[in-house]
Amino acid sequence: MNGVIAGISYRALLGRRRIWLLIMLPVVLIGLAVLLRVIGSGGENATITLMRTFAIGTMLPLLGLIAGTGVIAPEIDDGTIIHLLAKPISRPVIAQTKFLVAASILALFAAVPTFVAAYLLVGLESGVASGFAVGALVGGVAYAAVFMLLGVLTRHAVTIGIVYALVWEGVVGNFVPGARRFSIQQWAQSIADQLSSSPFFSTEITLGFAVPALLIVTVGAVVWAGQRLRSFSLTGDE
Repeated sequence: MNGVIAGISYRALLGRRRIWLLIMLPVVLIGLAVLLRVIGSGGENATITLMRTFAIGTMLPLLGLIAGTGVIAPEIDDGTIIHLLAKPISRPVIAQTKFLVAASILALFAAVPTFVAAYLLVGLESGVASGFAVGALVGGVAYAAVFMLLGVLTRHAVTIGIVYALVWEGVVGNFVPGARRFSIQQWAQSIADQLSSSPFFSTEITLGFAVPALLIVTVGAVVWAGQRLRSFSLTGDE
């Protein structure tokens, strides 16, 4: 990890209007949790439904899109990536650093609010809060890698990412049984399920499939992004 690149990337994500997008979704999640608690509907079943449909199913992929593409796509679009490429820094190191920045942002803005929202509703009961927090963390790491790669591969990363997040992850991955094995959010829910003892929560994807899939996708995307950056010239083109 390169400290200079990390600093630039953090400032880019947290110093622009993206910070408001990163904050908005977690605030909505916690607001929904508070509302459910106030109206007396914050039982374990309702908590799991909120975590599955909003925290993991909606918030996580969208935050992954914002952070993953945000650490590198704007620099490629406006040509400032040439300043990094001109430095004596390995292209894979650039990709790895960008990935770690995006992953840490998701840990802060996805995993922590997920734990807080679940904790407000059921405390530490049945391991629901900790399970979904870990699921959000590992799922966020995978999303960070995938969307960062997308930002390197195409100038239409945000558009493609929105379609992927809303259509594939949000619709196909939830309602088409065979497609669930290829959905990051389903892998994240599998992790959460293994850490929770709630009778209201079960997933079809086994831990033996989810963990290797998460590792392969994450490592593969970061490595591919590093190799792809090697093809960029100092003009920012391939």
